[in-house]
Amino acid sequence: MMVDKAVKQSRAFFGRRKGHKLRPRRAHLINTLLPRLAVDIGRPAPADLRELFPPPVSEVQLEIGFGGGESIIAAAREQPQRGFIGVEPYVNGMAKVLAAIESGNLQNIRLHFDDAAQLLAWLPKNSLACIDLIHPDPWPKRRHWKRRFVQDAIIFDLARVLQRDGEFRFATDVADYAAWTLLRVLRSGDFEWTARCADDWRNAWRGFVQTRYHAKAARAQRTSCFLIFRKV
Repeated sequence: MMVDKAVKQSRAFFGRRKGHKLRPRRAHLINTLLPRLAVDIGRPAPADLRELFPPPVSEVQLEIGFGGGESIIAAAREQPQRGFIGVEPYVNGMAKVLAAIESGNLQNIRLHFDDAAQLLAWLPKNSLACIDLIHPDPWPKRRHWKRRFVQDAIIFDLARVLQRDGEFRFATDVADYAAWTLLRVLRSGDFEWTARCADDWRNAWRGFVQTRYHAKAARAQRTSCFLIFRKV
């Protein structure tokens, strides 16, 4: 089976790449459908990112680390006029999304099966309307904080690829990671925090789809925080 080869060829990153063995159908999708939907960062990015999508789309949105794909699949179904790029280095999550794309015949999703930092570096300036980062790994131990996805260099890239007034939306159930992100995004000077009252970070943004990680946090009675930043 070619799945192991596909995983090994990708550069190392902090986190798991593979969990339980894939069912034959999902393994087949990794080897057949994924290559057709994968963003080819080995080539120069198109001047207009909407060219990545066969059906015409009005704008493009990115989800970093989509996990089980609940959010990106629901959004793509509800907004066929918008293009979506999903990033997930975990093979089981990628296989699950591919199955949903095939069964729903979704034409407005493109995928990156690797580290999101690579894709961000490739994306054209001012090419995205929105970027979602939902329940990323918090790497709670201090010695591992350097592994957190939200870092100053990443925030610089987020600002570069977002259109003016585009949004970076972040959700976590870890209070320390929320504070970490708030500090770093605001000190960049490229974003403004849209919150005007406590409910603005206590309540999910409009259209938020509960993921399995969000549900797990709720069962454990961990309160989630929702931060929305607008590029200025």
